[in-house]
Amino acid sequence: MTKDLNNQVLSRALTGKDSHVETGTVFDGLDWKVAGMRPTGAPHSLFQLLNHMTYWQEWVVKWLDGKKPRAPKHARRGWPGGVGPATRREWDQAMRRFHSALRTLDKHSRGESLLLKKGKMTRLEMLHLIAAHNSYHAGQVAFLRQILAVWPPPSGGVTW
Repeated sequence: MTKDLNNQVLSRALTGKDSHVETGTVFDGLDWKVAGMRPTGAPHSLFQLLNHMTYWQEWVVKWLDGKKPRAPKHARRGWPGGVGPATRREWDQAMRRFHSALRTLDKHSRGESLLLKKGKMTRLEMLHLIAAHNSYHAGQVAFLRQILAVWPPPSGGVTW
């Protein structure tokens, strides 16, 4: 029972389900050119947020796979890529990487013991951290999309 509950809680945290628009759909329906826009005063474009979220998702996947990824020495290294995609193809590839890493994280949330410790953290703690990280940035994406008048995604937004 506890394992099933942990899996359910983690799955909801990773997807954002029942908290906000689902993390996996927050970028859906965006035109690749709009994804590179950065309104005055905004610290990041949607494309930068997508690449940042993907960077850390992939980092966590490596960690969960037993590898020893190095954390960047400076925060700016966790923000790869330019302000916007150069082509639709670049945008599509970035979206595929984002979704692939998200699916892999979900698989890991159902895998071996979540309480297995690796270094200073358990798998559960690491999965919780990336879920919180994604949730934080999903909120930024929603806000930026609202500013750019491209909200909600086709699946809808959480409104009432």
